[in-house]
Amino acid sequence: MAYLADRAFELISSAHERGRLAHAFLISGAHGSGKENLAARVIQLVNGSGKSGGTDLFGEPIPVETPPLDELESGWVRIIRPRMKSRQIGVEEIRDLEQTLHLAAPGGACKVGVITGADRMNDKAANAFLKTLEEPPQNTLLLLLTANPQRLLPTVISRCTRMSLLGGQALLANGGAELVSALNAAAARGFGTPLAALHLKAVFASFLAGFREEADTTAKAAEKEEVAAYRDSTDGKWLKEREDFHKAAAEAEYLEARNRLFDVLMAWMADLLRMKVSASGLDFPASAPALGKIAGAETEGRLLKRMEALDSLRRTLETNAFEPLAIEVGFLKAFG
Repeated sequence: MAYLADRAFELISSAHERGRLAHAFLISGAHGSGKENLAARVIQLVNGSGKSGGTDLFGEPIPVETPPLDELESGWVRIIRPRMKSRQIGVEEIRDLEQTLHLAAPGGACKVGVITGADRMNDKAANAFLKTLEEPPQNTLLLLLTANPQRLLPTVISRCTRMSLLGGQALLANGGAELVSALNAAAARGFGTPLAALHLKAVFASFLAGFREEADTTAKAAEKEEVAAYRDSTDGKWLKEREDFHKAAAEAEYLEARNRLFDVLMAWMADLLRMKVSASGLDFPASAPALGKIAGAETEGRLLKRMEALDSLRRTLETNAFEPLAIEVGFLKAFG
């Protein structure tokens, strides 16, 4: 069952008051659903800094403002994010977190580990973190935040209390609607053949190229502004560092956009499977007429294999694989 972020906090707060708070929560939801704000409120709750700020002139309680999640990081609150060039979370970061959680916190403070983008843990990191989930240190709370819970290991998911959030950025936002429309049109021309797979690949690649160009253009404009403003007041080394910074920022923005497009692609394929088994809850109900004929011609097992091929492609792209070739091979497996 999914909840709005405020209702999710009420449920967690109630469990905390009754001494029944779970040691690990998997908080999932779309971008903008409030995952990080909820995590910040929970951190304040367990460490006593989220209580009422008194009352106003009319006797109404004054809520305590919740700061951004990263501002709550301290010696006993660790925030792990995908920071590597590949936008993955490595095993070294998880082991560093484990060392912190196994230390004794002063004054009985609750030690909190937050992993944002938890689905970005690579295999070694996920397996290392699993050991912490299985044998959590005393007085520890673990919060996993993700927009893609299906990409986590089933063993990780099973050891967490799941809290799914409503709202946030819809799949059809930021180019999603255009991609779905293009996929529907391409699939209508053929599905399940190499030619159809390559046509769908071309549609997807065109969207990626647009996002790449947009990210690069934005980064170059920001770099140009800095060069104009600071060229005469700083040395070339600093400007070179800023050039590298903007290149990395453009790459991170592009990878985030690519990840959103894969969310749309996976949901589109999942709708095919839902239609095949006559399940409700389509992500793109308006696409049902276009997808109905395809679903009728596919077997359930074949659709599952196609989804597995897409997920495999997504994971391959998180490595140093050559993107154009990986996408072409992946689409041939998923749609051919």
